[in-house]
Amino acid sequence: MEITSEQVQNVTVITLKGDIDGKTAGTTQQTVLPMIPSDGRLLLDMSAVPYMSSAGLRMLLLIYRQAQSKHSEVALVGLTDDIKDTMSATGFLSYFLTAADVAAGVKSFSA
Repeated sequence: MEITSEQVQNVTVITLKGDIDGKTAGTTQQTVLPMIPSDGRLLLDMSAVPYMSSAGLRMLLLIYRQAQSKHSEVALVGLTDDIKDTMSATGFLSYFLTAADVAAGVKSFSA
């Protein structure tokens, strides 16, 4: 798993590259949680995540809860159809703003 972070306007954009599964979810979570801003906006770019297991869903839920405790919003962008379908079927998708790409995700916060 490769993780990078940048600021786009007033949004913290974290880009994830690689599968999120039982082997990578824990370390990804440990890396991402401290990056969540207080009273801010977090965008997870998942366009380079081809596969996510249930461990990845749990990781996203923990990121969401941590963001809520810090009064921050979370958006997911670039979800594959398979990941989006799984998140929709399990109810996870309703927790997050979603968009096709980073530019649309940044705009979704001000909508």
